[in-house]
Amino acid sequence: MHELSIAMSIVDLAAEQAAKHEALEIEEIELDIGCLSGVEMDSFDFAWRQAVKRTILENAIRKVNRIEGKAHCLECGCNFDMHHLYDSCPDCNSHFSEILSGKELKVRSLVLPD
Repeated sequence: MHELSIAMSIVDLAAEQAAKHEALEIEEIELDIGCLSGVEMDSFDFAWRQAVKRTILENAIRKVNRIEGKAHCLECGCNFDMHHLYDSCPDCNSHFSEILSGKELKVRSLVLPD
């Protein structure tokens, strides 16, 4: 379950940032998680609950932005929605595409108390 290691890495990153600002808690964390990132959201939600126990994020509000998959076909130039990592172009059926969005996995923001 790589979702647990992802959640634990986010906790570590948040704790580092809070320490830099001498904060004892984090009020809110906002994450960008792309639909093509390989993160299974049900597993991530379960892992998150375990990873934040007794940490600086235990009482934080978590906001998750799901980033839709978008791709550009390198054969015909079509831009299209991508729901799975290896979707083909709907116009020419080519698998040669550049992923434009959907692989994101990042902390967008942290809100610290005043």
